[in-house]
Amino acid sequence: MKVVHSWLGEYLGKSLPEKKDLEDLMNFHIFEVDGTEEVNGEVVTDLDVLPNRSSDCLCHRGVAREIATLLNVELEKDPLSEPVELKSINSIEVKIADPTACPRFTASLITGVTVKESPEWLQKRLVALGQRPINNIVDATNYVMYAVGQPLHAYDADLFPQVNGRWNFGVRFANEGEEISLLAEGTKTEDRTVYLNGSELLVVDNSTGTPVGLAGVKGGRFAGVHADTKNIIIEAANFHPTITRKTARRLGIVIDASKRFENALSPELPAFAQRDIVKLIIEIAGGSYEGTFDDYDIHQSAVVTKVKFAHVNRLLGLDLENDEIISYIKRTGAKIIESDTTSFVAEAPFERTDLNEEADYIEEVGRIHGLLEIDSIAPEKQRVKAINLKQYYGDVIRQVLIKLGYSEVITSSFQKKGNLQLKNALASDKSYLRDSLKKNITKVLDNNHPHIDLLGQTEVKVFEIGTVFLPGEKTVEEKTVLCIGSRLKGNGYSPKDDVVVETACNDVEKVLPVDLVWDKDKGVAELDLSALWESLPVPDSYQEVSKTHSVQYQTISQFPAIARDIALWVNENEEANQVIETLVKSAGDMCVRHTLFDTFTKEGRTSYAFRLVFQSNHRTLTDTEVNEIMESLYKVSAQLGWEVR
Repeated sequence: MKVVHSWLGEYLGKSLPEKKDLEDLMNFHIFEVDGTEEVNGEVVTDLDVLPNRSSDCLCHRGVAREIATLLNVELEKDPLSEPVELKSINSIEVKIADPTACPRFTASLITGVTVKESPEWLQKRLVALGQRPINNIVDATNYVMYAVGQPLHAYDADLFPQVNGRWNFGVRFANEGEEISLLAEGTKTEDRTVYLNGSELLVVDNSTGTPVGLAGVKGGRFAGVHADTKNIIIEAANFHPTITRKTARRLGIVIDASKRFENALSPELPAFAQRDIVKLIIEIAGGSYEGTFDDYDIHQSAVVTKVKFAHVNRLLGLDLENDEIISYIKRTGAKIIESDTTSFVAEAPFERTDLNEEADYIEEVGRIHGLLEIDSIAPEKQRVKAINLKQYYGDVIRQVLIKLGYSEVITSSFQKKGNLQLKNALASDKSYLRDSLKKNITKVLDNNHPHIDLLGQTEVKVFEIGTVFLPGEKTVEEKTVLCIGSRLKGNGYSPKDDVVVETACNDVEKVLPVDLVWDKDKGVAELDLSALWESLPVPDSYQEVSKTHSVQYQTISQFPAIARDIALWVNENEEANQVIETLVKSAGDMCVRHTLFDTFTKEGRTSYAFRLVFQSNHRTLTDTEVNEIMESLYKVSAQLGWEVR
């Protein structure tokens, strides 16, 4: 949300802080400042307004009110505290099909206006906010939205049909397959036609059923204001936030108006916006105000909340006096209805739709007091009173398998086929919940087996402790299982893999003093742990099972590796580490791993066999490139008197 400092000054007067002080005030108490710049002579600050405050602070009045709260001053001008008196009119009628989707709809008639360029001061402010001035009528609707937060839309009354001397508006849900032509967006000059699926809310000409606007999202081309417009109808309504958000996101029309509606604006705002837009249009476009139709079926009721003083201090880690807490709450504009020595009851300002429960008021006290003024207190160490057997024995199993050279993996809970299908799948190949880990572990083994040389391993050994999902009688049954897998060097699965996994199973059984039933198949073994937790003994004391060690992150190359072997006869007194150091230095940065896999001595000479792995972080290496590196190693070896076998 961009705010113009001179505009804020209209509400705050001399209380408006200087640029640096304002940035600090916002950063440390409520909004992150994304930057401040000068645009066309105006100082503009860009604030990151969080969702919980978007209902009242996506406008200059809301930000000014927030600054006044933090500074503990009164607004010199507050348009939302001034009374509203709108003249009623009978020539406009509105029918709302679902009041929960549209709690309020107001429409004002102004006759005899002159459409022209907006005055320089108005254009200057809109440009400072990154907006393109259009004409004085449209610019006025945008100006009032940025002032008090209520979106508005203007219609050419003479292009809007009348029946028996009345303009007939309606608000209803779209029909599936219905279409609407919308006004151009942003800098685009062409209008846009969108097709609807029936979930969208529409503003319509009720005499014909023609859509004239996508409620809360975008105005329609129907009855648009143009250079010859003389009589206008101004719409200011309140639309359901969720309906607005889903429509805007589905159609990709997320604009300033929809952002405000989707954050639950107060239905009290339209009347204030109508008062201000009527005054502004008559000032800059002339004309006569004829009156306003106001359909307000579901009134906003006052939100009253009880807050305990002890809860405020306990949650914030403070020791504030009761009077100090109440003073902070009053600064927000909330009314204190009653209070005693233990609690108070507050009524939220109508525009603060975020103040609904005790925690909301505690947050207000914390940020106004200043979170930096709250000392951090480290919690005291406490002995574990109850041992979580699932966590304890899970760590025990992990430690056993890690010592055997296994790596823990975490695989997806979703799969392409299964017994439990999701209603809203993330993707077509993730439509089912897994009921076993065996397929997942087998896939991990298959995917990693080609990289054994790169990893410097002779086998791939992995395990996972995870949740599987089984269909129950009424609900889904969740089980925690352990799955172990091994794949030795070679071409896929071999019976030797079963032997390796069997050893791991035996070691796990040694630390779980109960009978275990394994499900074993082709180098993979799975164990249902859920049935074991209650039968396992409680240890006498809890000790840390796993030890942490420092690691350094390195980016993994996305390109395949190539392995080459080299065997050399060297003098008997030459060490393997000296030989490989020379080879690696000559091979260059492309050699990312080396392994000594064979050694024997004969007749005063020693044979070393190394596996060298080459890989690039930038491209796929070719055989030709690697062969050239190997040729250079052969030449270096010959120069040093080593014989290539």
